[in-house]
Amino acid sequence: MVVLVASEIFRRSTSSVRGRKAQAVTVEVAPITDADVAAVAAFLHSNLNDRVPWDRAISSASWKAEAPNHGFMLRVGPRVVGTQLAFYSERLIAGRVERFCNISSWCVLPEFRFHSLRVHKAVLGQDGYHITSLTPSENVVPIHDRFKFRYLDTSAALIPNLPWPSLPGRTKVSANPDVIESTLTGTELEIYRDHAQALAARHVVLIRDQDSCYVIYREMRQKGVPFAAILYVSNPELFHRALLPLTRHLLIRHRLLATRAELRFIGHQPRLSLKRTSWPKMYRSDSLEPDQIDDLYSELMCVPYYGTARRVISARET
Repeated sequence: MVVLVASEIFRRSTSSVRGRKAQAVTVEVAPITDADVAAVAAFLHSNLNDRVPWDRAISSASWKAEAPNHGFMLRVGPRVVGTQLAFYSERLIAGRVERFCNISSWCVLPEFRFHSLRVHKAVLGQDGYHITSLTPSENVVPIHDRFKFRYLDTSAALIPNLPWPSLPGRTKVSANPDVIESTLTGTELEIYRDHAQALAARHVVLIRDQDSCYVIYREMRQKGVPFAAILYVSNPELFHRALLPLTRHLLIRHRLLATRAELRFIGHQPRLSLKRTSWPKMYRSDSLEPDQIDDLYSELMCVPYYGTARRVISARET
């Protein structure tokens, strides 16, 4: 979630009285430690979105990883005046352990915009990480371009969730944690256990005969319409075969009227769906290709969507 205006960042305007006062004080860039989470959460609640339980969202990244911080903040004395959250993970990709840093919630008070890039550079300047930005606003995308970020293909299918008649016994759809635990094995079970406490992640398993598919989604809303945004699919082939009972489950059990799934997760566009483009997603890496980047271990799993309840710097959250 980023709430900055790109033109103002790079112009470095000091024309306002507040801007001159901000430069006259000492603004410190500091890592966000466990001891700082409460203060950072209070800042984001007051200045970014007052509906998100920020302290729980930050701490819900419970997967095992060596996290050096929770991101970086701008501080004047004890007062937090800006943030950029970070979620860290270690992933096994092509036989190698790769370290990721997912950035989120770049929010700086108007009078301290002169210092905005300092907190951003502090996060990006950490060595040895692939950086992902999975929800950049239209104002932040040009900034990422300047820092050599690359784009992911976010072509997606929008599938209406309809009350299709179900065939008893053919496909089982379950969100029961005991069923999920007893069905999944190996990597999928590890992913589930890593994300089971993530605040925004919703979990469901599809079972047909001896086959299964693990799906993670988050609940979203656009123009007042609630829908499921698919974040992970372990078995795209079974996902397509079980799509009708899945979308029926999402409608009947969770009152979600549609499902949006990016084609890079599910392989191809289902019938009876509309082609859409999801929000931009970007990453920066010297070695990984786009097909090696996903939505796991990120803010999408941890920060629930409640809309943009508060706009401080005339730009929407990312």
